[in-house]
Amino acid sequence: MRKYIYPIIILACAAIYYFYQDRTSDAYSEKNLSQEEYLSSGTNKNGLKPLTRKALLPSSEIQVVHHHTYSLSYNEQHEQAEWTAHILRASDINSRDYKRPYFEIDDKVKTKAAHWRNYKKSGYDRGHLVPAGDRKSTKAAYDETFLTSNISPQIHEFNAGIWNTLEQKTRYYAKRYDEVYVVTGSILTKNLKTIGTEKVSVPERFYKIIYRNDATGGNMIAFLMPHKDTDASIYDFVTSVDRIEELTGTNFFAQLPDSIEDKLEASSNSKGW
Repeated sequence: MRKYIYPIIILACAAIYYFYQDRTSDAYSEKNLSQEEYLSSGTNKNGLKPLTRKALLPSSEIQVVHHHTYSLSYNEQHEQAEWTAHILRASDINSRDYKRPYFEIDDKVKTKAAHWRNYKKSGYDRGHLVPAGDRKSTKAAYDETFLTSNISPQIHEFNAGIWNTLEQKTRYYAKRYDEVYVVTGSILTKNLKTIGTEKVSVPERFYKIIYRNDATGGNMIAFLMPHKDTDASIYDFVTSVDRIEELTGTNFFAQLPDSIEDKLEASSNSKGW
């Protein structure tokens, strides 16, 4: 019997630890701290607050799905995620050349995610929202991005063009600042063109919001891009988070103190990036 005691104790301690960590990561989403409380609590060795995905999730009135390295809010009406959220760290980025897997239906979507066959011969790419290139820390993390809940119809010139440029720039930010919080989605409205038997909506605009910590409470940059081929710079499409909130009805970064949130979300320039 004695040989079973130590494993039981270890498992019990691990369960208590993870329960505590989960409760801790939820703390900032349960109440809106003052700027002083927010900046002084839970800082790391560099004096900055470490980012946690759960603590800064956007609002959602529909189903939210949590995967190992990202979360999403799945919109059944449009058969795709209205937003995805993930933390991108410098350690996630490398040159490993993983074999691309087949796309799979996301079993965690209760209303059933769209099938990949909707995209077949549609003329549209299966455009990643959480890029596979952002999840290269392990093969499992990479493969997890190949779920149909994580894709949206994109014309190839956009997907391989300016959208790809924005994804690469986001990875540059992660390497420069060590970690960033990334929210990606599209503007899902009525009467959009659809593809496939399940009528997957084809968005006319896509967005990406990037947030990082700093000593003043953070910095934020947002991009809103028309879904078309363009030779323009990504910085021509910088907008405010407030503008994206108006278009989507989603409340982003509500967990931040109001004094920080209001200032960051009103900004529509790339200063500091």
